[in-house]
Amino acid sequence: MAASTPLRTTEFLDQLTQTVADVRRVTQERFRPLSEDQLNRGPAPGKWSVGQCLEHLNIIGGLYLPVMNQRLRRAQERGTQPAEYVKNGYFGKKLTVAMQTPAREKPLKTPQQYAPSGSRLPRTVVEVFLRQLDDLSHQLQVARTVNANAVRIPNAIVPLLRLRLTDQFAFLIAHLQRHVAQAERVLDSRTVSR
Repeated sequence: MAASTPLRTTEFLDQLTQTVADVRRVTQERFRPLSEDQLNRGPAPGKWSVGQCLEHLNIIGGLYLPVMNQRLRRAQERGTQPAEYVKNGYFGKKLTVAMQTPAREKPLKTPQQYAPSGSRLPRTVVEVFLRQLDDLSHQLQVARTVNANAVRIPNAIVPLLRLRLTDQFAFLIAHLQRHVAQAERVLDSRTVSR
């Protein structure tokens, strides 16, 4: 089996930056205009609403984004230089591939501590999500100035597992895509009548 061609760091970060911009556009166009009732209406009992999908992403973002910001600042202070190519770790790649597998093919169970807190969420859940997307976009820009392969981020579920920042970005953004697609399916499955 031939090894995959290494991906240039700039190309990798460009792709992720575009994905975050696409998620932001969908959020602005489809989720931000929703009323509180529309945001909280699930497709069926026990199934997440749009608001719950975003709240879950906010919980995960709240865990990882501050740590990633801190580690990026440290890398800047150390004066690391950007690596030409992205290096993926074994576990980081596995986690990202699992997250990229469509939910209908491989449903993943959300640990209870990362599940949305309630079924009645305020509209501010969308604004918090947009701020987190802006933070992530900023981090992707900062990552261009350091060796992102050398920055390690502890995993929230398995703290001894420390992913490369490049893997953490890929995983986090695949996670965003998965749940934003889920929220879009919730909207698309609704009937027009009420």
